[in-house]
Amino acid sequence: MTPGDGRGVRLEPEEMLGCLFRHRVDYVLIGALAATLHGSPVRTNDADICPERTSENLKRLALALRELEAKVYTVDEPDGITFACDAEALNRAEIWNLITQHGRLDISFTPSGTEGYRDLHRDALRMDIGNGITILVASLLDVVRSKEAAGRAKDRAVLPLLREMLDRFGEHP
Repeated sequence: MTPGDGRGVRLEPEEMLGCLFRHRVDYVLIGALAATLHGSPVRTNDADICPERTSENLKRLALALRELEAKVYTVDEPDGITFACDAEALNRAEIWNLITQHGRLDISFTPSGTEGYRDLHRDALRMDIGNGITILVASLLDVVRSKEAAGRAKDRAVLPLLREMLDRFGEHP
């Protein structure tokens, strides 16, 4: 379904997001995978989420990440580095780049161009991804807003397509 991350670990979003669902983690799916669920043909090798930053939610997120065998991902350590996966540790950083048994998972508490979970939650769409799993997915307009603000080359490359999708769907800033 999606490409691997270069080490042979394929993104298995249903399994990854299913784990977050079972642990009742409150988050909004963002990034390229969110765009894919809106119909973008561009594929990605990771899932990006923006979790709610409450103590209880961070505890649930930590439990899910431990079940997913999450480790910190770096280019130099693609198999990951073990970390203290608890609510306190998660709350100490704005961004986490992780590798799990189901592929790459990036966590951003305040994605570029947004004010975080509450901002994204406002216009997020509830989507069923199968097996009774429903998730909140950032609106396509919010995905575009964040990619514009991030300004990375890979984001700039996909923006014309995403803007065309917005025009087709009648969504405008």
